[in-house]
Amino acid sequence: MDLTSIKDPSFLKEMDIPELKKLSKEIRRFLIETLSKTGGHIGPNLGVVELTLALHKCFNSPKDKLLWDVGHQSYVHKILTGRADQFDTLRQYKGLSGFPKRNESMHDVWETGHSSTSLSAAMGMAVARDLKGESSYIVPVIGDGALTGGMALEALNHIGHEKSDMIVVLNDNEMSIAPNVGAIHNMLGKLRTDSKYQRAKDELEMFLKKIPAVGGKLAGTAEKLKDTLKYLFVSGIFFEELGFKYLGPVDGHNFDSLLENIQYAKKTKGPVLLHVITKKGKGYEPAEKDKKGAWHGTGQYKIETGDFIKPVDTPPAWSKLVSDTVLKLAKKDPRIVAITPAMTVGSKLEKFQEELPNRVYDVGIAEQHATTFAAGLATQQMKPFLAIYSTFLQRAYDQVVHDVCRQDLNVFFGIDRAGLVGADGETHQGVFDIAFLRHIPNMVLMMPKDENEGQHMVNTAIQYNDGPIAMRFPRGNGLGVPLDDELKKIPIGSWEVLREGSDACILTFGTTIQMSLEAANNLQKLGISVKVVNARFIKPMDEAMLLSILNTGMPILTVEEAILQGGFGSAVIEFAHDHAFYQQVIDRIGITDQFIEHGSVKDLLQEIGLTAESIVHKIQNILPNKQQKRA
Repeated sequence: MDLTSIKDPSFLKEMDIPELKKLSKEIRRFLIETLSKTGGHIGPNLGVVELTLALHKCFNSPKDKLLWDVGHQSYVHKILTGRADQFDTLRQYKGLSGFPKRNESMHDVWETGHSSTSLSAAMGMAVARDLKGESSYIVPVIGDGALTGGMALEALNHIGHEKSDMIVVLNDNEMSIAPNVGAIHNMLGKLRTDSKYQRAKDELEMFLKKIPAVGGKLAGTAEKLKDTLKYLFVSGIFFEELGFKYLGPVDGHNFDSLLENIQYAKKTKGPVLLHVITKKGKGYEPAEKDKKGAWHGTGQYKIETGDFIKPVDTPPAWSKLVSDTVLKLAKKDPRIVAITPAMTVGSKLEKFQEELPNRVYDVGIAEQHATTFAAGLATQQMKPFLAIYSTFLQRAYDQVVHDVCRQDLNVFFGIDRAGLVGADGETHQGVFDIAFLRHIPNMVLMMPKDENEGQHMVNTAIQYNDGPIAMRFPRGNGLGVPLDDELKKIPIGSWEVLREGSDACILTFGTTIQMSLEAANNLQKLGISVKVVNARFIKPMDEAMLLSILNTGMPILTVEEAILQGGFGSAVIEFAHDHAFYQQVIDRIGITDQFIEHGSVKDLLQEIGLTAESIVHKIQNILPNKQQKRA
């Protein structure tokens, strides 16, 4: 059928299983062809085709609420809810989001991008339904990786305690982004392979039903026997002990099993956990064979071979530069331990894991635990390196404050994907970390101008012994500058003058340095001399240099690829105020009070006015004799 003609999922009600199977093939072909051009989360979506079709066939969205945890597996849901004709714009500027978006469709009832949130939101929806006396099904779909998140476990506990009517679909594909780790993952593995439990339980229940109604000891003994069998056959009784009716494991690619068990779940009062086994990448051989997470989310690729289409001769990725530098130092320093919350692949720690496997800890999707785990290591004079995305560090804010900074512990935060990340959009833009880290006592916060300075900053962070220290670095590749053979130590809080000037001063760091230098060159052609400073330490600032700049009286412009409120520019203004420079002209360029949607970083920078042209215009505006200078 023509997938672009689909307006809503109601047509599925009339389809039989052979028709559903045919539709599954068509959807997979559509996804493989479309995503080869746009990129996207192909592995997770190929794995949930049958599951998504079965859910939409059995439930009535949007009256019944389908929530997609993390949300990167919602492409099939988007197709079935009338958005297939927009897939050529997927994750592109002003195009279709790669995650559920409430303003995109009434069928997207919960926005996600981070994991482990769906169960708490579903509980809120279930309570609201019950308080309003409404009738609907609440169906969160959560992966086995997301289930390791503490928030998901907190929600399971609450749902089971309240006995709320809810059908939790556990999409178990043994993967989140990288292969899953931990005891919960191992427990699910036992459940996947243990058919004896369900068979024995069914046979026992049939036997008990044949016994005439009796009271007293026999009835009690029968219940104890059932409980004993639970523990005898499966350790994953975890869910039933939490108060859930456990159904499964169910083959997530078998329509007969899916539809039968969903209907059974619909008839069951109280919370139900439907355990569905799926194959990530199902139907496309390169994605099916992936064991390392490379096909979780991709750029463009060749359909015939599965080869990724990458630019030639690109500089090394920032993530790789940082992890390789930490590894180089770890080989000499046995105290260094690397930690990642389920991002071994994204943070490029595979080489570290291969060479020093006993000193890399993937703790699963558990950012809070990762942070306090690092703090615990630091109390024992170890050197923990926590590789974590900026947007995921948000989830561990209390641990940063309470467990690391308050105790002044020597944890090195490698803040990956700092700044705009592009196609993943609002939930992944790493623009808030300066604002939420800068004000915490004891924290050192820095960002390098290029990969050579980056490797020296890593060395600086490892050599630092006086408390927590964080290095921000962007997504993508470096500039391609030569790398020094010998690692150096950069004085904490020191800035660097990149270009002298007398009319105005630009204070900037990281990704905005190149555009600032370009702006300074363009201003020079207009007769305006601009000083450009690499303010590589956001905290502590180079107060001596800043004071000397303020004493010249020249206007200052701060430039940052981050939120302005509470950011670097705010720090400069605070310093000027605290030192009585009340008449000093200070202006700022950065991200205003808004969430930044998806699109290429270039398009997004243009939209928010973070460009060399904008810097030129700002400098011209803040110069006291700007008309004369322009002439």
